[in-house]
Amino acid sequence: MTITNPQKGNLLIAEPAIIGDMSFNRSIVLLADHSQEGSIGFILNKPLEYNINDLIPDVNANFKVYNGGPVEQDNLYFIHKVPQLIPGSIEISLGIFWGGDFAKVAELISNNTINENDIRFFLGYSGWETNQLETELKSNSWVVTENTYKNAIIEKHYESFWKEKMLELGGEYSIWSNAPENPNYN
Repeated sequence: MTITNPQKGNLLIAEPAIIGDMSFNRSIVLLADHSQEGSIGFILNKPLEYNINDLIPDVNANFKVYNGGPVEQDNLYFIHKVPQLIPGSIEISLGIFWGGDFAKVAELISNNTINENDIRFFLGYSGWETNQLETELKSNSWVVTENTYKNAIIEKHYESFWKEKMLELGGEYSIWSNAPENPNYN
């Protein structure tokens, strides 16, 4: 079901019409915050060629790192579902938390207390200034839906996520689900 007034915890699904946008083409964004001042989110389905150990050598793990968005791509962010283990976490919604004590995260990963199904790392984030997201919604750049996965979204495989959401939306979106990522390949 689509939503007209986004709120934190919702998913933004890139409309097929934003094909030329390299940052958001076929993206699924989790809104981590949404207010009158603007919005912040993380792209869930754009893995990078890095793992956490490539960026933080002290963290001995191969957890995938994702492109969170085009803003501050030199900063590492994370969402997780274990706030009882990570002090300083901020609840987004539905049992999904953002940030917290990174030293504690490194320790928890090193002693195998948390695994890749508990946490997801991002370089950068997606950000919108006051009314920018609303303007993009009016121009049909995004479809807003409820996060029916709740905190299990952290475990969601990225390969076919956008296609699955297109099929769920149905109608004309079903046709787009099988279109090639680059229309020139058609």
